[in-house]
Amino acid sequence: MTIDQPEKMDLRSLDISADNRAKLKQLFPTVFTETADENGRLVESIDFEKLKAELGTFSDLFESRRGRYGMDWPGKKDCLKIIQQPSLGTLKPCREESVYFDTTENLFIEGDNLEVLKLLQKSYYGKIKMIYIDPPYNTGNEFIYPDKYSETLETYLAYAGLTDGEGKKFATNTPNEGRFHTKWMNMMYPRLYLARNLLREDGIILISIDDHEVTNLRKICDEVFGEENFVANIVWQKKYGPANDAKLISDTHEYLMCFCKSIEKWTPYLLPRNEKQLKAFQNPDNDPRGVWRASDLSARTYSKNCDYPIKTPSGRVVYPPPSRSWIITKERFDELVNDNRIWFGVNGDGRPMQKKFLSEIKEGITPQTWWGREFAGDNKIARYELKDIFPENVYDTPKPTSLIKRAIEISCKSGIVLDFFSGSCTAAHAVLELNKEDGMNRKFIMIQLPEPCDEESEACKAGYKTIADIGKERIRRVIKKIEEEQAAKANDPQMQLPGLEEERPQLDLGFKVFKLDRSNFRVWDGTDPEMPIEKLEEQLTLHADHINAEASQEDILYELLLKAGYPLTSIVEKMDMAGKTVYSIAEGALLICLEDEITRELIDAAAEAEPVQFICLDRGFKGNDQLKANAVQTFAARNQGRDKEKQIVFRTV
Repeated sequence: MTIDQPEKMDLRSLDISADNRAKLKQLFPTVFTETADENGRLVESIDFEKLKAELGTFSDLFESRRGRYGMDWPGKKDCLKIIQQPSLGTLKPCREESVYFDTTENLFIEGDNLEVLKLLQKSYYGKIKMIYIDPPYNTGNEFIYPDKYSETLETYLAYAGLTDGEGKKFATNTPNEGRFHTKWMNMMYPRLYLARNLLREDGIILISIDDHEVTNLRKICDEVFGEENFVANIVWQKKYGPANDAKLISDTHEYLMCFCKSIEKWTPYLLPRNEKQLKAFQNPDNDPRGVWRASDLSARTYSKNCDYPIKTPSGRVVYPPPSRSWIITKERFDELVNDNRIWFGVNGDGRPMQKKFLSEIKEGITPQTWWGREFAGDNKIARYELKDIFPENVYDTPKPTSLIKRAIEISCKSGIVLDFFSGSCTAAHAVLELNKEDGMNRKFIMIQLPEPCDEESEACKAGYKTIADIGKERIRRVIKKIEEEQAAKANDPQMQLPGLEEERPQLDLGFKVFKLDRSNFRVWDGTDPEMPIEKLEEQLTLHADHINAEASQEDILYELLLKAGYPLTSIVEKMDMAGKTVYSIAEGALLICLEDEITRELIDAAAEAEPVQFICLDRGFKGNDQLKANAVQTFAARNQGRDKEKQIVFRTV
């Protein structure tokens, strides 16, 4: 940017490699140097010898990888390339498919999740509290995302019927292809890498998987998240009984693999006690400290110091069971007896038990790695649950909402829940239901490819063209059901009696729909110094007006909002500024003007408002370089004396 030119808006998603270099530069600024490239231009590079010296005892990380522990597979290098390749797409708002578009903070995004995850990097980097995904299990006949990493956006647009021409096709993955496991890993690795960026420092990801790829998934997650951040591999009972047609052993479980962003900062929430667990707490001796449950005093591990006889109030002498001892010493036992914390039964003749008072223990149950069907539902329950919403059999493999509820209960009391393999949107259903039950304010982001429903399927016969259509309709029906329940309660005369009024939480019963598409702007492709003159002239012609004529103002607004680093759910206010329409985002932090004429009065008013960023269309200056230079100087004058992080950024697009 020269002194008389505003900064150009970067229309790409976050440049991951540049972001990583910036982080490295913060830690080790001395390892960066300038070297000449093949054209003699100075470029910034990393002196790896200096970096090795800075790392000290860890310098062997840069030695030969021969004989080193790790995981590699064909295509892994391409995975790393695609991670570093920014997206030039956008997410276009779709009001007609949304519910309460202007007020909701929930999102449903239709598109290839690889491209969408890239587009979310600027706005949602480090902001997601919990990720749950149910990816393809690679059983041999499942849908797998594109195997080609070049032109991924164009592949998606052709697949979704948004462009003419054949395009590249998405396909299934079968064992006889020869690249069965690697194809699945190439699909998962970049998505998990990008997902990790989105997690908060106290965030967690939970991944449903079965035995087909559980070992490969664990190795990928060890690399992406760090094996030190492994939390658990929960076993979920997906079936009630054995399958009689099983060839070998009936498969009745799946896994929920859990990794957190930082094991130092993530702590699980306790699960609420159910009615059965609470019934175990009673108060037969009317202890003023309240209800309690009896706890065994013996320990499996023998300790001579804790092996002693105990005399009951009835006079009977009791010893620990064979090969065991008591869990406490004689001195500690006597202290508990004196404090009325030992129970010998109603008649004083029973085996001694320690009283554990409900008021003194943790307010919940520590999560375990076994989730039975009574606790987290099973596949049969999930099918009945979905049939209750859709009388037609529209989706074959839903997860039960109780499974996702349990995952949310231990992971997220507030914040955003992301599912980028959302399928029929069980996760969105679970968030809405759980918020209704506990009064919390969780938000969701669902991402789903518009995978076509088979023409012979019940879903297609019922009018659902894609899996994404099923997911959106499920959310709408769940919202409608909750609204009807709330209305019924509000009109119930019993609930209006004094003392019975219910304080109902203000639930977010809406969601915004966005759809992946190419950018509303033609991105300049003329930076190659060796570009032929004919190609350069073609690029100049295209960019005489580089805004798509079919793009609506709202399409453009949300693309700029997203690529300026603001969430898609930001409050947008339309305001008049010096006679021009300006959109105010996040209470004036970002101002966007999409008018075709920029005036000096508008520039002065925008600078006076002191936003964090001001963005306008370059064509609004109508070739008036003096007006543009004056605008730059106006913001520069406003920034004088300010700290760098507090200066107003003036951009054009």
